[in-house]
Amino acid sequence: MAASILVVGSVAFDSVKTPFGQADEILGGSATHFSIAASYFAPVRLVAVVGTDFGDAYLETFRKHKIDANGLTFAEGRTFRWAGEYSFDLNERRTLDTQLNVFEKFAPVIPETYRESEYVFLGNIDPDLQLNVLEQIKKPRLVACDTMNFWIEGKLESLKRTLGRVDILIINDSETRQLAGVANLVKAAQKIMSLGPKTLIVKRGEYGVLMFHGASIFAAPAFPLEDVYDPTGAGDTFAGGFMGAVARDGEINERSIRRGIIFGSVMASFNVEKFGVERVTNLTRREIEDRFRQFKALTHFEEL
Repeated sequence: MAASILVVGSVAFDSVKTPFGQADEILGGSATHFSIAASYFAPVRLVAVVGTDFGDAYLETFRKHKIDANGLTFAEGRTFRWAGEYSFDLNERRTLDTQLNVFEKFAPVIPETYRESEYVFLGNIDPDLQLNVLEQIKKPRLVACDTMNFWIEGKLESLKRTLGRVDILIINDSETRQLAGVANLVKAAQKIMSLGPKTLIVKRGEYGVLMFHGASIFAAPAFPLEDVYDPTGAGDTFAGGFMGAVARDGEINERSIRRGIIFGSVMASFNVEKFGVERVTNLTRREIEDRFRQFKALTHFEEL
């Protein structure tokens, strides 16, 4: 069995509007999207906070995927809520409403049984909290994390301290440029890796993914789809598929990272086909493996 993955992040209710429909108060949050995607490859341990309005029907989604949710804390109040709208350019979204609610005072306490987790993913939370989580973990084999422009602008020094203890950073292209203060992605990647991460994975939406690892660069396209309904959570779903595949592989090297990126891209491609977690929560192993092979065929070419 693959080693367990610990994820610390948000569990939320999302309300999303796109040109292709809308959905209100659906299960979302970085830790939710991550853990469901990762669960197809490896056992997952979830640490997050929800309110008293988080009913058993939502917990059933985690049970369905055998996600260990003993690290899910119930606090008095309402669960974190986010509302957003997308135009036909699905790479751009407009936040309509953010209600942090119980998430505002989230201070992750890692259960004793989780502290020996070999693989750790730090979702998009305050970098001081990310660092505090790492101080509670004993000897992780691999630590990956996400961040966003809000933390880059407001807590850059804290973020740099966290990055000094992270193996892999997974962020989008605009965040990469902002964090490095450099417009060119190749130069930006080198600057970011000098802060600590051995690997930088740059999410580029419909343009795919770029991976920088030492002197190596690897590119994976986005899978061409006829139906794209909701890109919310695609990045977290990518991270879940990626970390799950690496944990299942059991080795941490450039080969496993490259293959993990393709599995992450596979999971993200399923995520956008329905609103919220509806598509990803109902996948089969056959569907995942078939799309992995389609990705391979999509990028295959012969040598000269």
